[in-house]
Parts: sequence; structure tokens; C-alpha cells
Amino acid sequence: MKNTFEETSLIDDFSSARGASNGQSWQYVSDNVMGGISRGSAHHEQEKGNPALALHGTVSLENNGGFIQAALDLAGPGLFLDATGATGIAVSLCGDGQEYAINLRTADTQRPWQSYRSPIDSSSEWQTHYLSFASFGPHRIEKPLNISQLRRIGVIAIGNPGPARVALSRLAFYRDSSQR
Repeated sequence: MKNTFEETSLIDDFSSARGASNGQSWQYVSDNVMGGISRGSAHHEQEKGNPALALHGTVSLENNGGFIQAALDLAGPGLFLDATGATGIAVSLCGDGQEYAINLRTADTQRPWQSYRSPIDSSSEWQTHYLSFASFGPHRIEKPLNISQLRRIGVIAIGNPGPARVALSRLAFYRDSSQR
């Protein structure tokens, strides 16, 4: 049976540098917060004809480091987004051919190193990937992913030393209507 994906709500289409559809702004985060020396940036730009958020830099494993990330709070301070009813997250991106990850944080991720991750391959052409919530594995946390209390989403280059470049043009929650 063929999957039929439909968007249920937009996270960001990067058509506005003022912030995502929820009014929050993307933030650059790196391993510098824990003593690492990775360097990079995240900013809005045109990428192959699409408005995008570009994350680029150099990942270093020195000083127990190893990541750069662009992250977005999905709700205001102390609030959570309920994605119940969605199957997952649709992500349109292009990049340098490396593997990246989409990171989710919830009410349960209390430590900075805890998250739920789904790997995502990049290519030099724009592609839309449909990441089901089931594809998000726990990272340094025992609790299962609770999609009713999502706090933050991010794209992360992690664990692979060297240059990194990936651009996002659209993120949205989706539902697989063939599973109704």
C-alpha cells in the first residue's frame, strides 16, 4: 500500500527571517557549551532557489566535543507542543551528502545531552524526507518519546569530524493518511 502523507501543521518554511510559524527564532548551539571546539553558524539565506536555514561549520571531536546544531523551541518558555495525531515530521533539505540528524527534546529531556534522534541523509538536491516518530531513537535517556510534550526541534551535525553544511527549506508535522 502506498503511503499518502498530508501536512497537519507547519513548523517553518523559512520564508520569514523573523521566526518560525510559532513566532520563535532558530538558535545556533554547539559543543562549546560543554568545552568542545566545534565552530559554525546558522542563518537564513537563499539556497538553490529556496528560502532556507543553513547550518554550516566544522565539527571537532577535541575536548570531548563533536556537534553543531540549529534548534527551535516549539512553544514558549515552560510550554510544550502536542503533536498527537501526527505520524512524524516532514523535512525538506539539501546538503553536502553527509548524514545529519533531526533532534527532538521533550518535557522528559532534562539534561543537555538527552534527546530523541532520527538520522537523515543529505544530498546536493532538495529532497523531502518523512521521518515517522517511530524513527526517533532515544539518546542518553530511557523514557520513550512522548509526542504530546515536544519542547524543541533541531538539525544537528554530530560525531563526524570535519566540514558540515546542510540547509532546511521546510519542516512540518505530517500524518500518513493510509494508516487511518
